Amino acid sequence: MATIRCRLPRLVLPQYCRYMALSSVSEGMQVFNRHVKQKQRDRAALDVQSSRTVEYLRSTIADRLIERLLLIARQHEILVDVGSGAGTVEQAIMGPREDPNDDGVMKSRVGKVIMTELSEKLLYRDADPVEFPFNTELDITRLHLDEEQLFTPSLLGAVTGEDGEYSEYKFENTVSTVISNMSMHWINNLPSLLAKIKFMLKPDGMFIASMIGGDSLFELRTALQQAELQTYDRIAPRLSPLADVSDVGGLMQKAGFNLITVDVDDIIVSFPDMMTLMRDIKDMGESNAVSNRPHYLSRELIKAAEKIYKDMHANEDGTLPATFRIIYMIGWKPSESQPKPLARGSADVNLKDVLGL
Repeated sequence: MATIRCRLPRLVLPQYCRYMALSSVSEGMQVFNRHVKQKQRDRAALDVQSSRTVEYLRSTIADRLIERLLLIARQHEILVDVGSGAGTVEQAIMGPREDPNDDGVMKSRVGKVIMTELSEKLLYRDADPVEFPFNTELDITRLHLDEEQLFTPSLLGAVTGEDGEYSEYKFENTVSTVISNMSMHWINNLPSLLAKIKFMLKPDGMFIASMIGGDSLFELRTALQQAELQTYDRIAPRLSPLADVSDVGGLMQKAGFNLITVDVDDIIVSFPDMMTLMRDIKDMGESNAVSNRPHYLSRELIKAAEKIYKDMHANEDGTLPATFRIIYMIGWKPSESQPKPLARGSADVNLKDVLGL
């Protein structure tokens, strides 16, 4: 059984495993195979019990996103959940809070919820209103679509309620809030998706998201790399490249968001052995989907990697830690109502006087 420990949020990270192509990736560049990612999520969702059991990470992060939303007193008339999975954000909206005074607050602030998900099987996995009451407690519309192609006729119809002629320009200024939980690290063209999200938001609309980034799973990554070097004298892309916090902040700025906040959590999950970690990753639908990924992991390589993992990273009790570095981001579409910095040179107090210099 996995156990979770957390570190305090940090704003600065070592620059390991940076996804350097993020700021310049083109429409034609396919780092990740989205068809493979859909199949991985489909297969995970088919094993209903296992996929629910390993949802601990996604559910934990969804709760933290909603805690952040609770700090911002505003209504979310239309909330689009990009890469929604089976509905962890929606369950977090309805779930009990640590402060009982916050129970029911998020539900009262949320109007229409539109869930979009690449895997149709995962999207509808928890759609039974009897087993999962959030389906009737919230006004939910589910849409099966690839978030890389976010602007689709089905989404436009769900947002505007119109059935007229489709045009991407009709998305402008239509949505009050966009949220994404643990999905954006599989997007090929992240700048394009961020630009679309900003375009569809109303002025002063809010975008809030989480994604796996930085040197997540560095313990597993280094163990596999060293084992492969020792065994085959080479290194293959066994794990996905990930964006770093500095990449994300820069991309948010380039997309035109205002009042950007980016922070980071380390969530450390302890596993009895390496294979349990890898099975959990598979059951989460988070297996490697890099286009040029190797398709085979030999028993010899697994055995060598397990030994290196234990030698380098094992806890005192013999369990193996796996670090998931979670990047949180918040940005706002520019609006005249937002606070603006004073003009340069307009201050009437000398800083030297304040500091006594």
